[in-house]
Amino acid sequence: MTKHRLGLHTRLCFHLSRTKRPLTRCFVIYLGCYFHLSRTKRPLTTCPLPSEATSLINHKTPCFSLAENLIVRGLFDSARKVIRRIIKQCPSVSEAISAVEFSISRGVEPDAANYGFLIRQLVTSGETHKTEVVYVDCILNRGGIVALGKFDALHIGHRELAIQAAKRGIPFLLSFVGMAEVLGWEPRAPIVAECDRKRILSSWAPYCGNVMPRELQIDFSKVRYLTPCQFVEKLSKELGVRGVVAGENYRFGYRAAGDASDLVKLCEEYGLEAYIINSVMDTNQISGALNSNDGKERGQVSSTRVRYALDKGDMKYVSELLGRNHRLVLMMEDQERFTSERNRLSAPKSCLLNLAPKEGLYENCSVLIDKNDMPCRVIVDTTDIHLEFYEVANFSCVTSQDLKILGIEFGSPELDGVQIL
Repeated sequence: MTKHRLGLHTRLCFHLSRTKRPLTRCFVIYLGCYFHLSRTKRPLTTCPLPSEATSLINHKTPCFSLAENLIVRGLFDSARKVIRRIIKQCPSVSEAISAVEFSISRGVEPDAANYGFLIRQLVTSGETHKTEVVYVDCILNRGGIVALGKFDALHIGHRELAIQAAKRGIPFLLSFVGMAEVLGWEPRAPIVAECDRKRILSSWAPYCGNVMPRELQIDFSKVRYLTPCQFVEKLSKELGVRGVVAGENYRFGYRAAGDASDLVKLCEEYGLEAYIINSVMDTNQISGALNSNDGKERGQVSSTRVRYALDKGDMKYVSELLGRNHRLVLMMEDQERFTSERNRLSAPKSCLLNLAPKEGLYENCSVLIDKNDMPCRVIVDTTDIHLEFYEVANFSCVTSQDLKILGIEFGSPELDGVQIL
């Protein structure tokens, strides 16, 4: 009998008999962040729960019956949502563990969100050692599900990869750093500022079982010459992943020798799960305007299309591809290079940390400070970026604070028709 087939109660007792060390401060802090992301703000099912503190392991109760029916019909994701609801409403730790046991006994491995609610119950009850056991044994040791791609733009296609990974385990985004330097590509600004990536991934949590995808980056120079087989071997033996998710057009290995079908075969050889998903297609028909030499161009949402839309200054199209408004990040530390007058703040484009749209005037923008939106319009010219605020008070608020970075968001429809003072 393998470790994961043992009952959760048994595994907890087994580990606690050998684990008496106190929790570290870092572990407690990490768990606090994990529980915050595991919380849900909407009900996951409308099924009634028993009001009495009777044993939830009675499978005739409505929610267990619903979960049982969903499992029989093969609707495992829906069953996990119902079980998640049960775990959340359990009045005691033992009943929450029993709900997890019910899921495992029916052949449905709880996902990260379900274990997250169980861990939250354990922390609330002061069961710190049990918390550590569940986290290490049921989450860390299970291995992550890695989404494969470049993830420059973090667009809706990338989000779909993360969603599919989260359905099967802890979602990670695996990408390579240093490709431009190794391959001799001309340097170019990223679509998403490095300091803004965590915010975007956090916004994906509601789509990913209330778990924020995490990034895993590998130095490209260390994997450049790996064959497809060696690459999958690295995923299995060095990174310890449990499975991968990739798009149907994904290629990997030296000189892109492997395709999606090769990935499935190799993962099977190394005991990894492999999931190939259909591309998220772009509804805008612009293929002729893109580089016809791009062999990967088949009409799917891509970072290339996001760059194209930014280059055209079409911020509505950019928002459709990203699934959010584009945020430009301005480095504010060297304010001696800034100029200001009345309601206008100007900065050189060299202070930008990511890609700006084409030169022009952009209405309906906003500057974000401490989660407050300050309406403005943005003017991009050949050398500078200019922010013109609709209210002088907002301008004063920006210029009077000791800010390190400033977020500028494009596209706020509610501001239509507002005039500059």
